[in-house]
Amino acid sequence: MSNKLLQVEALQTHFLTEEGEVPAVDHVSFHVDPGEVVGIVGESGCGKSVTSLSIMGLIPTPPGQIVGGDILFKERNLVKLSEKAMRKIRGNEIAMIFQEPMTSLDPLFTIGNQMRESLYLHQKMSKKVANKKVIELLQLVGLARAEEVIHEYPHQLSGGMRQRVMIAMAMLCEPDLLIADEPTTALDVTIQAQILDLMRTLNEEKNTAILLITHDLAVVAEMCDRMIVMYAGQVVEQGTVREVLKDPTHPYTKGLIKSIPRMDKKNQALYSIKGTVPRPKKDRIGCRFAPRCDYAFERCFGESPGLYELDNERLSRCFLQDKAKGDAWTDDKTIIRS
Repeated sequence: MSNKLLQVEALQTHFLTEEGEVPAVDHVSFHVDPGEVVGIVGESGCGKSVTSLSIMGLIPTPPGQIVGGDILFKERNLVKLSEKAMRKIRGNEIAMIFQEPMTSLDPLFTIGNQMRESLYLHQKMSKKVANKKVIELLQLVGLARAEEVIHEYPHQLSGGMRQRVMIAMAMLCEPDLLIADEPTTALDVTIQAQILDLMRTLNEEKNTAILLITHDLAVVAEMCDRMIVMYAGQVVEQGTVREVLKDPTHPYTKGLIKSIPRMDKKNQALYSIKGTVPRPKKDRIGCRFAPRCDYAFERCFGESPGLYELDNERLSRCFLQDKAKGDAWTDDKTIIRS
């Protein structure tokens, strides 16, 4: 029996467009253990949110489709489950906090109506019992006037209040895995800190595993046990937060860390990685980061690097690791000998 709560293996999610088939997520593999907090970081357009929606079975079809790979949750392959079976898992065993609560909450229904729905569906509660639990959860996430909030509509709440409602809604059925997609985006700094403290408390008290999707390395450093760095639909580095932030092995990770402003330096010129993330393209040749990389050499433009397995289960998709380690895993788990 595997002790991994979630195991994503060589996931491929493509979208059909007028320009052809676009690989938004290209052979992505990672795992989340019970009670663990794992962060996925990268620039906008790198495939973070598409990965999370693939796990939840929420990729719009058409134009999107999972064309390869497996998503094992408690050793059940979510890719092969029917929509009816996924509805029993979604919101019950796996819950998600979406990036923008205003567009995730239905403007036509009160907060109470929307929160009670999952309790009716998954736990067959009566309205009275469901109401009591909803109020308790809203109080737990820091909404002092929970009895009033359940009768209000989303537009009557502030951004921070709506985000707290989304967290409470996600935690109603006490899921084993919580996926948080940019949970603090567009919130002020004080509310961000409160939301992160709340998520940490839920993780510690309920042993809820969290997959945290963000572009903020400071949030990852504060919240996560391990981190996954994505670029152009691929995983380019994996490891513990301490290892990756202290000693990054991939040039892209180094660039992200270098981009963080230093508090101890005045009048500093802010660093930015040159160029932009390439548009997804099928059958791309060479390292996807090579055009922006300060360390790129001829091989980087002619071959696609596999994931090199370093010490302590660290992974790095870079030919700079070739001389040191010699072997790399390709996306289909075939080993390349140097």
